[in-house]
Amino acid sequence: MIDADVSAVLDQLVPILRQAQHVVVLTGAGISAESGLPTFRDPLTGLWAQYRPEELGTPQAFRTNPQLVTEWFAWRRELVQAAAPNAGHLALVALEQHVPHLTLVTQNVDGLHQRAGSTGVLELHGNLARFKCFEDNQPVTEWSTNADGLACCPRCGGLVRPDVVWFGENLPKHELSTALAATVQSDLFFSIGTSGNVEPAASLPGYALDRGATVVVNNLDVLTSATPPLYRLHGQAGSILPELVRRAWPDA
Repeated sequence: MIDADVSAVLDQLVPILRQAQHVVVLTGAGISAESGLPTFRDPLTGLWAQYRPEELGTPQAFRTNPQLVTEWFAWRRELVQAAAPNAGHLALVALEQHVPHLTLVTQNVDGLHQRAGSTGVLELHGNLARFKCFEDNQPVTEWSTNADGLACCPRCGGLVRPDVVWFGENLPKHELSTALAATVQSDLFFSIGTSGNVEPAASLPGYALDRGATVVVNNLDVLTSATPPLYRLHGQAGSILPELVRRAWPDA
């Protein structure tokens, strides 16, 4: 259900969206939470309730207890495999079909954007479905297991880890540089379901504003407001994004 304040802001955004030439969308854990996936700010549950994500998603944790970290990421991977893209993901697929150029940048590692049908997704934090060698940082698609049942790199024998960015690691250079270039070239920038606390992605909306773009922030942590060129929409992306696309292209 779209409330009156959100509806009024959506009406202001419709002509801006229809005229946009290059739209950049940055998504965070909030959009996937609508598919039932916990965010990093949520407490862990079940067998993992005694841990914090920051204690498990680090190179140091993997060196200390690779079995524990491997099992935790396997649990997360099972959650992702059981989830499905939601209406917010699908609205971005539709948006890509309507605007001349859309760049989708995500901090999520679940691959739900691709499963929804988005193309050319820039994954700033990697993907749980991929793996790489802990030693040489190169992709691994096949492996053997050691005496402890842990996957080992076929090239060097090093342990295999998820191809995601852990705390204390740098973001992939290509994805980050491409996201930055798209941001400064955009005329409309959406920040969806992200707290804006994790750098360097948190700075992207500010870069867009500095270059004259309209910026739309959609999450549950903001109050709905319109102070052009910055617009804030309180609510779930799965409700707000489909409605915005519908209003912009009612005949599609």
